[in-house]
Amino acid sequence: MSDIRLERSFSVAPERLFAAVTRQADLLQWWGPEGLHVPEHDLDLSRPGPWFSVMVNDEGQRFKVSGHVTSYDPPRSVGFTWAWHDEGDARGPESHVTFTIAETPEGARLIVDHRELSSDDAARNHESGWGSSLNKLEALFT
Repeated sequence: MSDIRLERSFSVAPERLFAAVTRQADLLQWWGPEGLHVPEHDLDLSRPGPWFSVMVNDEGQRFKVSGHVTSYDPPRSVGFTWAWHDEGDARGPESHVTFTIAETPEGARLIVDHRELSSDDAARNHESGWGSSLNKLEALFT
């Protein structure tokens, strides 16, 4: 099993950052790496329970991921399970993601912990994907 941790600081209040990483209207603007959009979803991390999203690239390839919101502590953290689906819609290995918000003198910091990834390769892919997604989140605030 492999874990990754990314941190990114933003010049916004912690409450605004928490809303951006949990509420559907904001999530849909930054969820998924650059070059992907989310045409199908039940993507709302502001409540316990199931969620899913289908990300699509410019070539029409579909990437489905789903899970359950396991913890919700506004404006400090939200945790959820994460598993990719295969072409037959079967869920693969499950991992766990936690978004933690920390107040800073300049605004707020987002800490993304993605734990229990199935391999080092999966960790590298997810680190790249989350980094690209965080670039889109940063653009949301500029």
